[in-house]
Amino acid sequence: MLKLSDSDNAEEGALDAIFHALSDPRRRAIIRRLCQGPASVTALATPLGVSLPAVVQHLAVLEGAGLITTFKSGRVRTCTLAPGALRSAEAWISARRLPQEHALDRLGAFLSTSPNPAPL
Repeated sequence: MLKLSDSDNAEEGALDAIFHALSDPRRRAIIRRLCQGPASVTALATPLGVSLPAVVQHLAVLEGAGLITTFKSGRVRTCTLAPGALRSAEAWISARRLPQEHALDRLGAFLSTSPNPAPL
């Protein structure tokens, strides 16, 4: 059984929250919109075609994962993409992608130097 340290558990928990938040297409649409700049909850809700309370729940998941921040000015709640929010997920994916790419590069190099097999 794999044992994780407390810091590994915290990192895994943060990654779990990020990947969970990104698993929903509406939340990904919100992230895409926030890449263009801050937006009010109402502006985010309009193209999604769901109720305002449903959008607020999606925003809570994104905020809980550390992907967005929100602030209230008067009666308007504005959302912004958190700086560097996706870095840990990107690093996790890259750490798993690079060894596979290197293995494929080695396989390609091996196959290019091997004599051609006889036809069947």
